[in-house]
Amino acid sequence: MAPGVNKSTVSAGPTAPGGVRLDSWLWAVRVYKTRSAATTACRAGHVKVNGTTAKAAQTVRVGDEVRARISGFDRILTVRGLATKRGSAIAAAECFVDLTPPPPPREAVAFVPVRDRGAGRPTKRDRREIERLRGTREP
Repeated sequence: MAPGVNKSTVSAGPTAPGGVRLDSWLWAVRVYKTRSAATTACRAGHVKVNGTTAKAAQTVRVGDEVRARISGFDRILTVRGLATKRGSAIAAAECFVDLTPPPPPREAVAFVPVRDRGAGRPTKRDRREIERLRGTREP
């Protein structure tokens, strides 16, 4: 354990002898900014534990694989420690192993055309060009 890390935030508390609530753990290890955001993600089905969709109150144990969808990409984490309180970033990093593959290069991401602000409503010709660029219209 790193020096200066509070042991009480890394181990399971007295209320959770074998594990910790999923939403609380996701918040404590800084996957989501707030616990309510973690709960909302669980309700929406964006969080999976060991391959199955998980509820916010599900217990997470050491060794579980957690997949959390954040802004369109999955983060794959293996639980190494149980955190009940949000501590430092160093303490949070010790609670999981990040198995997330690197993001695709910027060239691989599709280009989305953007109209200038204040350009007004697109004409029929502009709309057809936009649809052609997006691939929703055939030439």
